[in-house]
Amino acid sequence: MSAASNYTEDRTLDFWLKANSQTTSAPGTVYAALFNSDPSLGSTAENLEAGTITDECTGGAYARQSIAFGTISNGSVPSSGNVTFPAATDNNWGTITHVAVMDASTSGNVLFYGALDTAKLIESGDTFQITDSNLTVTLA
Repeated sequence: MSAASNYTEDRTLDFWLKANSQTTSAPGTVYAALFNSDPSLGSTAENLEAGTITDECTGGAYARQSIAFGTISNGSVPSSGNVTFPAATDNNWGTITHVAVMDASTSGNVLFYGALDTAKLIESGDTFQITDSNLTVTLA
């Protein structure tokens, strides 16, 4: 995952390069969110870049999950620990194509995002898991 949203890019530039920077503070907790493509909304990557979260996964028991990150080195940081989403209930979540790191458990802002190497269909009873060190945020 190496794409930062426009929101994150703007705040990063403001923080580092403007003497009269607006106050920017890190969220206390960040969350992993799952997204599926919806052709009526344009590409998922374009929506996430713009900070649009209308194509976030929905369905029984879906909720963003808190995610922690390990040691930063050479412009990258891997996730720390497993992140397990609850089993889908009542209906399917659809095909998960992207993951994003968000600054809130609901609504909020997209911080970083990326496409999965392999899309994953989540049907009723299935779970989705990000295993330890398997999600890396890299600044290029």
